[in-house]
Formats: sequence, structure tokens, C-alpha cells
Amino acid sequence: MGAEMASLAPGRAVGPYDSPMTRCLTRRVVPLCGLLTGLLAGQLPHVTSVAHAQPSPTRPRAVADEIVRQATSARLGNGSSLSDVAALSETDVWAVGQEGIWDVWQNRGVVTRWDGRSWTEVGARGDVTGVGPLRSISAVSATELWVVGDGHDGVPYIGKGGRGGFDRVIVPAVRGGDWLRAVAAQPGRVVTVGSRGGRSLIATGAGSWTATIGPAGALHGVALSGKDGWAVGDTGSRPLVMRLTGSGWKSVSVPAIKGGYLRDVYLQSAKRAVAVGGVFHGEEGIEPLILRWDGKRWTKDELPIAEAELYGVTGDGEGGFWASGYDPARPDEAFLVKFTGRRWEPLRGEPATSQRTVRLQAVTRIGDLTMAVGHVLDKANRYGDLVETFGPAAER
Repeated sequence: MGAEMASLAPGRAVGPYDSPMTRCLTRRVVPLCGLLTGLLAGQLPHVTSVAHAQPSPTRPRAVADEIVRQATSARLGNGSSLSDVAALSETDVWAVGQEGIWDVWQNRGVVTRWDGRSWTEVGARGDVTGVGPLRSISAVSATELWVVGDGHDGVPYIGKGGRGGFDRVIVPAVRGGDWLRAVAAQPGRVVTVGSRGGRSLIATGAGSWTATIGPAGALHGVALSGKDGWAVGDTGSRPLVMRLTGSGWKSVSVPAIKGGYLRDVYLQSAKRAVAVGGVFHGEEGIEPLILRWDGKRWTKDELPIAEAELYGVTGDGEGGFWASGYDPARPDEAFLVKFTGRRWEPLRGEPATSQRTVRLQAVTRIGDLTMAVGHVLDKANRYGDLVETFGPAAER
């Protein structure tokens, strides 16, 4: 996520999308700095997609059993990874990321669209400085999507567009040195979060743009639904959660979990939200962390696995939730956990025939389709983008 290393849990794994790194000598080198840290230590990510805001159900329902439908690639260039995904329908899915991870000068952000048959890249327009790694995408409609990431000019990149391409939006409230991790948009409002100078940052566009500086730390995920909104991150040692109120964004009480951090949030209704992340335990690894909001307080859920990293979360609007991540015990398999209405259960891809490490950075749910995106790192340290889709077992 980017501003100061203090906003990370001590020693926690980071990666090219997820490091509030100390600035390098020139801004063009920042993607490589984040990458090298990620290669040495691991990867963390995020996502906030259109699927992160859904109508309120009357009560949770059971989620049908799912299996892998397909494991494929968006066919990006060498050294590619996808960081976020947003679905408008099963034949209109958008993802963002980067390619050329290893090349400081050629590293660039990517927006790509799935039409139900194939992926097609959608370009950026009118920005001669170029677009760096893109971290998050949110869809209002087929003609209004928002993306955030890095600009090669030292100012965070905020873009708006659709199938015809994306244009950079100049936001005076965001300046050089700021770091943006996630975006959430709805008709008439867009919110992007990150950090500035070691403090959490929320930039809101609703006609004009304003910036809110919050507590020390960084925000990595944001979700909107109607008048409600949540933003999540960490202080550097504990989870950080902020809520949109009638008087603006305010920090709220969460379980005091030492070493805890949050990377994404899904907002279903005023009485139901889910945030995911982890708890850093030093040499003992990272414990997955899921907090749920019941309309009054955030509480910690029990999980079926003791060590894993969770990066993204989504839901179906009816009480089902999916979180994507990485399982170090089975690194070659795509890994998610899903809430079935009663408990969280693992959902895995198929094992590989050769050595690899799979990290699913983000996940979206639309209809009966669960789609997660991320990357594969092979034994030669080559990155490749990855798209895993899951669906009802009976439809395989």
C-alpha cells in the first residue's frame, strides 16, 4: 500500500501492490523497490470492487458447493500480476494490475476486460507520463469505472473510463508523495484511500474533492453502500477501521489485536460488513484475520486454518462471503475461504504439476460466478497473471 514502512505490521510480508515504502531517489524507481521487498518477504495485496456493496438480505442463506471452473490468464505481458477485480455481470468483468514487474522503465499499469470469452486490454488516454502499477478498480456502470495506482510522475494515478479507454483525473486534494491503495465508487461519489506522511488518507470526490487525514497508519481497503462506508487498514501494530458518518470519516473501536492488520472490506448493509487481513506472529508466520460487523460492533471470526494470508473479500449480498489469499502449506494451489452461512470453509484450486506459488489478490462474486485474480510465481521467479473461476459443482 505507500508512505512509510511504519504503517506495516513489523516484519510482515509485502509486495509490489502493498508496500508503503520509503521513497527511492526518484519516483520512477518505486515500483522496483516495492517489488524487491515483495520477492524477498512475500506478498500482500487488496481490492475493493463493485461487488463490495450489495443489497441487504433478510437473513444469511447457505452457499452452494463450488469447484474450479477454470484457471487461466488474462494474457498480459512478461512479469505480470493482477491486483483487483470488479464485475458488472458474468460477461462484463474488469481487472487491473501491472506488467513488466522486473523492468523499472517499462513497468506499467494494465486495465483489462472479460466479455465472457476472452480478455481485452483497455488503454489509458492523454497521460504522457505513463501509468504505473494499478492497485484497485471500482465499477459504477459499464461507462463509469474508477482505477487508482501510481503515476510515473510521482503523483498517484486516479483514472476514470470505460471500454473506450481511461482518462487521468486531476485531483488537487491528492499530491506527490501520497500513496493510494483502494477505490470505491457509486453514483455521485468516489472514495480512494491510502496514506500521507505516515497517516491514513481518505480522498472523496462528490462534485469537488476533499482530503481527510486520519490516525497514524495506512488504509488499504474501502467500501460504500448508500450512505454507509467503511475503510480499513492498520496503525503499524494493530487494525485500523474508519466509518463514514454524517459528519465525515471517524475511527471506530475494533478488537485490539497486536500485530493485526486489515487489507480489504466488503459492505453488505448497515448491519453487515466483513473485513479481512492477518495477524503477524514473527517467525511463526501470519494468522488469517476476519472481522465481522453486526450493526453494533466488530468481532473476530473463528477460521478453519491457522496460518494463511488474506488479501481480498467480496460477497453475494445474501449472506455469503469469499476471501482470497495464500496458503503457505499448499502454495501451488489457489486459496480462498468462503462463509457458508454458518462457518468459513476453504475453497481451493487444483494442485500444480510443477513448483509454483499462487497468490489471489482479489475476488468478486456475480451471479453463480466467483472470480479471483492474482499471480503465479514460478521456481525461476517469473511472475504471470492468474485468473481462477469457481462455480456450482453441478455445472462443471
